[in-house]
Amino acid sequence: MKVLTLGLIGLLFSVGFVSQSFAHTTVEVEPYKIEAGWGLEPPVVGIRNDFVFKITEPGDTPNSYKGVTNAFKNVEVTAMFGGVSKKIDIHSDPKVGYYFSPVIPTKTGTYIMDMKGEINGVLIDIQIPVENVESTAVLDFPQTSGSSSDQDVTSLKNAISSLQREVSSMKDGSENVNGGAAYDFAIFGLSIASAAIILAIIALIKRK
Repeated sequence: MKVLTLGLIGLLFSVGFVSQSFAHTTVEVEPYKIEAGWGLEPPVVGIRNDFVFKITEPGDTPNSYKGVTNAFKNVEVTAMFGGVSKKIDIHSDPKVGYYFSPVIPTKTGTYIMDMKGEINGVLIDIQIPVENVESTAVLDFPQTSGSSSDQDVTSLKNAISSLQREVSSMKDGSENVNGGAAYDFAIFGLSIASAAIILAIIALIKRK
């Protein structure tokens, strides 16, 4: 009895892991089943991946299915994200009925596969959402959040303090600045430094 119970628990866990690992979406367009998803899950922004597709039709025996060859011969696929779209090239996998398209997702969020055309005379006009792309935080170890930003802020503070000291020394006459071209050149240099610091601050804010 204990063995049977443990076996059932193990089976439930294994089914849960399989459904989680292959979070693909399937749409039926009789007589075909069209499945779309990611080659690597969870999909992570900035990491090479593949849009993957599986096209099947009823097999020779009841309740069986077989892969469809040349399924994308007359079907165009457009990847959609927000208001941006891109027609993608589909490659055949060695396994019959499986197809893929290489991609590096650049933004987190929902991607949609828009498919239009026909398979052996059957009209195909569907949109299939695939699993949301995650940020790299889902894979980061150890966590690095905040460390880079803190270093940038410290560097900017040091640069600003140095610039303030330079300006104060010129005002107090503690450095030998005799006016004329030399003085103008010094002011010009400080102006460039100030502009660089401002640009760095703007870039840091945008990155956050």
